[in-house]
Amino acid sequence: MPQLLLEILSEEIPARMQAKAEGDLVKALMDGLTAAGLMPEGIKGFSGPRRLVAVVEGLPVKSADVVEDVIGPKEGAPDAAIQGFLKKAGLSDISQAHVHDVPKKGRVYVAHVRKSGRQTADVIAVLVPQIIRGFHWPKSMRWGTGDLRWVRPISRILCTFDAEVVPFEIEGIRSGNETEGHRVMGRGPFKVRRFDDYADVLKNKGRVIIDRDERKEIILTDAKQLCAAQNLELVEDIGLLEEVAGLAEHPVVIIGDMDKSFLDLPPEVIKLSMRTHQKYFAVRDPAKGEGQLAPKFIVVANLDAADGGKKIAEGNSRVLSARLNDARFFWDNDRKVSLESRFEKLGNIVFHEKLGTVKAKAERVMELARRVAPKVDADPTQADRAAKLAKCDLVSDMVGEFAELEGVMGRYYATLQKEPQAVADAVRDHYKPKGPGDTVPGGPVGTAVALADKLDTMVGFWAIDEKPTGSKDPFALRRAALGFVRIVLENELRLGLIDTLNGALQVLEVQNLGAEGAHSLGIHEKWADIHASLMSFFADRLKVHLREQGARHDLIDAVFALGEDDLVLIVKRVEALGEFLATEDGKNLLAGYKRAANILAIEEKKDGKSYSGQGISMPGDPPEVDALVSALGRAAPEATSALEREDFAGAMRALSRLRGPVDAYFDKVTVNADVADVRVNRLRILSQIRDALGRVADFSKIEG
Repeated sequence: MPQLLLEILSEEIPARMQAKAEGDLVKALMDGLTAAGLMPEGIKGFSGPRRLVAVVEGLPVKSADVVEDVIGPKEGAPDAAIQGFLKKAGLSDISQAHVHDVPKKGRVYVAHVRKSGRQTADVIAVLVPQIIRGFHWPKSMRWGTGDLRWVRPISRILCTFDAEVVPFEIEGIRSGNETEGHRVMGRGPFKVRRFDDYADVLKNKGRVIIDRDERKEIILTDAKQLCAAQNLELVEDIGLLEEVAGLAEHPVVIIGDMDKSFLDLPPEVIKLSMRTHQKYFAVRDPAKGEGQLAPKFIVVANLDAADGGKKIAEGNSRVLSARLNDARFFWDNDRKVSLESRFEKLGNIVFHEKLGTVKAKAERVMELARRVAPKVDADPTQADRAAKLAKCDLVSDMVGEFAELEGVMGRYYATLQKEPQAVADAVRDHYKPKGPGDTVPGGPVGTAVALADKLDTMVGFWAIDEKPTGSKDPFALRRAALGFVRIVLENELRLGLIDTLNGALQVLEVQNLGAEGAHSLGIHEKWADIHASLMSFFADRLKVHLREQGARHDLIDAVFALGEDDLVLIVKRVEALGEFLATEDGKNLLAGYKRAANILAIEEKKDGKSYSGQGISMPGDPPEVDALVSALGRAAPEATSALEREDFAGAMRALSRLRGPVDAYFDKVTVNADVADVRVNRLRILSQIRDALGRVADFSKIEG
């Protein structure tokens, strides 16, 4: 079937915008063609530094004919209404219409009007200009005297359908069947008819690789081979690979030399300088130990050089030396001043206008870290020291140039001034985890400071009512809460969330009241609201984390309803509950619980009182009553004892023994007996079922 080939050629498209634009173009074409009644067999997009491309396979030459029903007036309607209907439907006489019975309208005239399908080329000629004019870029521009906006000036539009040009014009640019290749090695232009011609001529004559994944594979494979030839290893960087694949239409990988004297700089500084300023890959020397860099770099050029890239490598080496000289200046300058001496300068940086300076925040974190330290087996003195130094590198020259190195440089400077290793590591680690792919702090001191820092951030922004709303979270509070949750769970820390939050609120309130001339946050007056809202927010973050691990949302809700604030215990309960309900005993006992709870809810509402209490076996009761009372007498204490030992699986096993007696009770026993005392007793037995299971979780919140 016919094929649509579309290429929009322009000046250089920023690398960070290419992949999304490729996807947006594919979606816009698919949506537009589908809306026109044209269902393609397949569509694929491509993107590069100068072009967006889409190829649509399996399009019909025209859309299908359709029959539309035009509803007219009722039988016997005035002649004027009849004539209007005939004109609208394109009929010459009312005898050409049909009469249908329509609900609420009666017998009405209906015309079955056949509309011919549109030629696909005509649809494309209208659709493509609409897509181009309405295309969204993060940043766009106009050029010349026209109104068209695009990321960069458009130079050509190639558009063919069934190997023929689809003619249209947009802002003086006429569609055609010509494309351009590499600016230097094969510019062209080249005439093409179909995608196979297009891909072939661009690759072999135009020297352009249009497939983004192919360019990435070339870069990665060639870079690794060049490094391996010198017994070195590439420092892989997925983000940088994605970016350089968007900078070169014809990637040529070159290995260059770096001045060995720069290896005395921290490797993080070298890698970041290479990446940020020059888009180079760093190279590792495995013979010198893990993480040790080699005096080499990988650069991706956009053309084949006659000398094999020698001059390109030399030129890039000179540029890199200039950049690293700047970094060395910052490194040498920073080491002249102790990290601790920078603490007072933090008072010149505003953390938030209502929460004070970074120094004020650091002082709160110091107090919190001392409080948290014993709960995570950390030395309170070291935690206090690490919290004081943690933010000091923010006023260093190196972090001023490379903000991404916050914490990393602090660790280097702390190590140089002979701080204990646990303190230095905590300075680096207190920002962790920065995202889902990041690790949590490795040591107790870092754990204490990281928890304190995140707690202070959460409590502070809640106190000034700057909570996340919808998709907006300008202060990354969801990330902070999720980081807190991960640190607690991955280290199995037994922190009571209620007491921990109260401690953070106390620290903030004390500092706020003691600050001379400080704006009162009114924490005391709204303490309860802040606390309740924060607890709910942490619960939501824990739910997100557990759902990502595969836990059911209803089980999480069922455990949370107990009011437990130990995150580790909550997770253990959820896991045990999930395993229990996956068994036949668990499923049947859940059904029994719901039946008991429903009966109790109805009867308690009707009678206006609760039936909580101890049920007994009464004279004349069926044996199933005695069996259930006995089973409850054994299972409930056993489950309670297991819960006290935090043996949640054991508690579930104890409760599972109720399954048979509960089933038999509902099969053989009439709960709402005619004798009042018997009825009350049997309802109390149901309340014991509800209470026994309710110690483990709120089973009313479990689905099924």
